Amino acid sequence: MNVGVVGASGYSGEVLVKLLLGHPQVTLAAVTSRQHAGKAVAALIPALRNTAADRLKFSDSDPAALAARTDIDLWFLALPHGTAAEFARALVPAGRKVIDLSADFRVANLATYEHYYGVHHAPELLAVARFVLPELTAMGWAATTKLVAAPGCYPTSTLVPLMPLLQAGLVSRQHIVVNSFSGVSGAGKKAEEQYLFVERAESAKAYGLTQHRHLAEIEEQLTGAAGAQVVVQFNPHLAPMRRGIATTITVPATAGATIDQLYTAWRTAYAGRPFVAILPTGTTPDTAHVTGSNRVDISAVHDVRTGNFILTSALDNLVKGASGQAVQIMNLWCGFTETAGLI
Repeated sequence: MNVGVVGASGYSGEVLVKLLLGHPQVTLAAVTSRQHAGKAVAALIPALRNTAADRLKFSDSDPAALAARTDIDLWFLALPHGTAAEFARALVPAGRKVIDLSADFRVANLATYEHYYGVHHAPELLAVARFVLPELTAMGWAATTKLVAAPGCYPTSTLVPLMPLLQAGLVSRQHIVVNSFSGVSGAGKKAEEQYLFVERAESAKAYGLTQHRHLAEIEEQLTGAAGAQVVVQFNPHLAPMRRGIATTITVPATAGATIDQLYTAWRTAYAGRPFVAILPTGTTPDTAHVTGSNRVDISAVHDVRTGNFILTSALDNLVKGASGQAVQIMNLWCGFTETAGLI
């Protein structure tokens, strides 16, 4: 099967190219970048020198031209929100499978999307798009889906530990506090003062308080899982590391809920799922242990003094939080082994 990557020169795009070149059942047949059209892929991604990438050059990213290509079965959109929608608008009607790594189709409610992101450039596609977090999205989505929205990094680190507990009625829908720390690669390759080495080395700070865009995605998915409105206090932080996300969630336990019941709910939800590792209570996930993997590690403790469960998770924001998860979605969508190209 031939696949293509639109916008392959960013951090997530680079990881995606590496994963697809090593995938046993696909051929990476197109890699696009408006900025680097005509340049050799290995020249922009030096880690790929003397590999299969030597045959690849970046092509221009024209939506109509890409939609006209009949040799590509599936396109990955590794683009900023807004731009991704323009490409989806051309590719989906042309019958191409599309996996979007941006936020353009993660939020089903148009008003909510536009509150956080501004004007949507392909609102007509919201009805056919499907948010897919492989471990949590109900089976059967692959048969009818035309356009998949891959979850964001912060939402993945939050939804994986929290959603099964809401569905099981073990935690409250209110007073949920999520504190997340992200490596600087999560901001992409933009040149801003706060992302400079001198600013970030040995320094951590909160940002986007009360208004981070991923909040829309988190609350919409949790509300759908709980069957009633869920409100989250989401506090993201920039951490002095290149990649990784560490998340701590404080949530009130419902009356009578125990840590054993929590772990039972997790084990039931993630039985047979290769990319969720459930750590023993008291063992805290560490970003260093998931770097480069498509795995999310989760753990929990019960604070009997406050009545809260404290959930912790760690993942690589460029792999399970972006490109690896997109490949995992492709594997399930196309009938490949879920772990193909990822382990």
